[in-house]
Amino acid sequence: MFEMRGVRRQNRGRLQNQGFTLNEQTLSRRLERVAAHVPQGARLADIGSDHGFLPVALMLRGVIEAGVAGEVAQTPFASAQRTVRRNGLEARVTVRLADGLAAVEPQDRISVVSLCGMGGETMCEILEAGKQRLAGVTRLVLQPNGAERDLRQWLVGNGYRIVSEELLRENRFDYEIIVAEPGVAVYTAEQLYFGPVLMQEKSEAFMVKWRRMLRQKQQTLANFQRARDAVPQAKIDDFNLQVGWITQVLG
Repeated sequence: MFEMRGVRRQNRGRLQNQGFTLNEQTLSRRLERVAAHVPQGARLADIGSDHGFLPVALMLRGVIEAGVAGEVAQTPFASAQRTVRRNGLEARVTVRLADGLAAVEPQDRISVVSLCGMGGETMCEILEAGKQRLAGVTRLVLQPNGAERDLRQWLVGNGYRIVSEELLRENRFDYEIIVAEPGVAVYTAEQLYFGPVLMQEKSEAFMVKWRRMLRQKQQTLANFQRARDAVPQAKIDDFNLQVGWITQVLG
């Protein structure tokens, strides 16, 4: 959670330096793309909601019927409360101080859960700990900061299929958005690594990212070679495997 808040503060600072104020009216490009995957009429739980910008923006736009903004720390919890009060949405967007999916209660009848701006490992922990609260949820909209492969592995191992993916670059960072729904799916190791939809579509953003990643991993391998005795062979083999996958997907 601390990672999530730190990244969000960092991104807000960049936007403000560029003359933008991040709020429920002016979402970041990343959050706008997350918002685009929330269906009309959804009942949304945004876990790790920070200022509550996403559920409030979607309520103001008439996209969602109800919203829950969940936060585990007091400061962002209070900030989300202020955002909701400022827009007169206390009756329609509930802000709860809770750990992960503990913010979701049966009477909320949540249909969509969003998790944004935290590490993929943290997302896996939140989803695993709150699995019983996902009953009735028809869509997960996830924007991890790293560990995307681990998150996809959790999804496929827990009865979800990936229905949509996006990759965008904002403020020098690559962000992946993963949309999953209940269903059976089988993915190869490469599909879990790159993303099954991203790998198929091969957008320009995808190609740019993986060209950059190929250069980085080749440089890391070169460093490994210079310090061979200090690097486990299994780690060298894993990097070689990744370089092979990236080279192949880039064609």
